[in-house]
Amino acid sequence: MIILGDIGNTETKICLVNKNKIIKKILLPSKGKKFNILDKHFKNFQFLKLQKILFCSVVPSTFKEIKSYFAKKTKIRCFELKELNVRSILKIEVNYKQVGSDRLANALGVSSKNKNFIILDFGTATTFDILIGNNYKGGIISPGIRLSLNTLSDKATLIPKINLKKISKIIGKDTKTAVRSGFFWGYAGLIDNILNLIKKETKKSFKVIITGGFSELFKNSVKTKTKQDLDVTINGLNRASKLIK
Repeated sequence: MIILGDIGNTETKICLVNKNKIIKKILLPSKGKKFNILDKHFKNFQFLKLQKILFCSVVPSTFKEIKSYFAKKTKIRCFELKELNVRSILKIEVNYKQVGSDRLANALGVSSKNKNFIILDFGTATTFDILIGNNYKGGIISPGIRLSLNTLSDKATLIPKINLKKISKIIGKDTKTAVRSGFFWGYAGLIDNILNLIKKETKKSFKVIITGGFSELFKNSVKTKTKQDLDVTINGLNRASKLIK
């Protein structure tokens, strides 16, 4: 039994994995105290069966708190992905200190010697990561959809908070439909344009994997064929966990 976790800016996902299968998922807000919440979820967990703990994290303070929690429960060390020798299984052609461990985990979740991938992750930021064979080439970071929506409604007095959904017509007839159109078709265009520019620059073809909160909305709404995988980050952590001896 191993514990794998992805600490994002907004949400933390913790998974119990047994024999490469996810048997339980726990979702927590990344902000706020975690001890009581974790105690509730791990109340009856048999820590003696635990073999490894591995997280990727873009929120150091949250990882520190979660690491402290597990230190009180077990003698198993809680690792952060970039503490491991990731470069032994993935060639990384970017500044290692500056690339987020969540993006490395995504890359590990799909990398293959004979295939090229783009991983599109709809998180707090919308990120594109490029893999050519087993080489992580780098990526693109654009504003996250939810963050952009909230910023617009916070800064513009007359624009209400809305839930983004698919909209068939481009021309809105009121404020809500105008905003929905701008964000839905705007991001669909952004996605298609960036994917096309990546292909043009690399002169390669790619399989496109989409993940994260808005992946369901956009999986069939862009011109490029995509495959949704909500567990790509956890799968990458599971692969990396083999590096823990």
